[in-house]
Amino acid sequence: MTAAATAGTPATPARPQRRPLRIGPLELDSQVVQAALSGYSDLPMRVMARRFGAAYTLCEVMLDQFLKQVGSSSRNLARLAIAAEEHPVGGQLMGANPDDFAPAARRLVEAGFDCIDINFGCPVKKVLGRCRGGYLLSVPETALEIVSQVRDAVPARLPVTLKMRRGIDDSDESEEKFFAIFDGAYARGVAAVTVHGRSVVQRYEGPSDWSFLARVKRHAGSRTVLGSGDLFSPQACMAMLAETGVDGLTVARGAIGNPWIFQQTAALLGGVDPATLLPPTVHEQRAVLAEHFRLAVELHGEQLAGRSMRKFAIKYARLHPEPLTVRDAFIAARTTADWQAALARHYASDAPGRDPSGDIDETAEA
Repeated sequence: MTAAATAGTPATPARPQRRPLRIGPLELDSQVVQAALSGYSDLPMRVMARRFGAAYTLCEVMLDQFLKQVGSSSRNLARLAIAAEEHPVGGQLMGANPDDFAPAARRLVEAGFDCIDINFGCPVKKVLGRCRGGYLLSVPETALEIVSQVRDAVPARLPVTLKMRRGIDDSDESEEKFFAIFDGAYARGVAAVTVHGRSVVQRYEGPSDWSFLARVKRHAGSRTVLGSGDLFSPQACMAMLAETGVDGLTVARGAIGNPWIFQQTAALLGGVDPATLLPPTVHEQRAVLAEHFRLAVELHGEQLAGRSMRKFAIKYARLHPEPLTVRDAFIAARTTADWQAALARHYASDAPGRDPSGDIDETAEA
């Protein structure tokens, strides 16, 4: 034994391996989940993520008030659309008044979601000002009443889960409230909790505190905990699993325009040498962009799909060997024809792709 070992040098964490993830009655075939992403994780994005290996996906967050008044608008109903191939899929719910959560949760169940997730993590100023999302981490009694209302409204066969940040801020009081909600949620029947390693006031600035995630998992014991924050590469996904001990992880901004992150993480969990992982080629990217667009047309119609796909194409462009040129071409696209012309022009010749994991991404997740 070396002197360093006898001095208590921490051992290198064992390499994580692929294993099932249980969320209540749902048994997923791996630990890697696509997070709910406001304005992004609609049916087409979720389907692409599932095809590339995400074990489970979450729909973009729905406001309780929206769900109470969905009506028959095709645009509103598109937000609730689920493809047969993406089950199991979760619906995420956000609001302020506990009494509004039960009817909203029942609407998600009627739409066919397999799990109901409650959002106590969104740090957006407008959301906080309306006493939603991350604000609820400051009021444990209200937060836990919401959990009870949702759990009572949802059939026992469907799990209820929770998304949290590590607290409002770095104060001791904030941490006490975090654990009061965390433990109280499980006591009220929540099947799993996702914890983002940033505080609410931190928003998306600075690193996600993975040491806090490790501490939460040690505290949770056998209860299911998923980690979130700074997962922009398959290597980061592996590192979070190894360093924190969480049962699973939710990939958020790192999955926008990059469904390959799920495939690559699955490969690493299966024992593949990281050095052999290569970004998708230009033609591989073209095929996925075209399929994503086709799914968007099926859901939204061609005119709306052309507009909605611009934001996705801008993210996909990060994998192209000329990312700024391609990004600008998609930004300039005003019609479906413009979008298709940009795809045809910049993805005509095959070439190696680039690794986008070092790029700064300010896209907000819920």
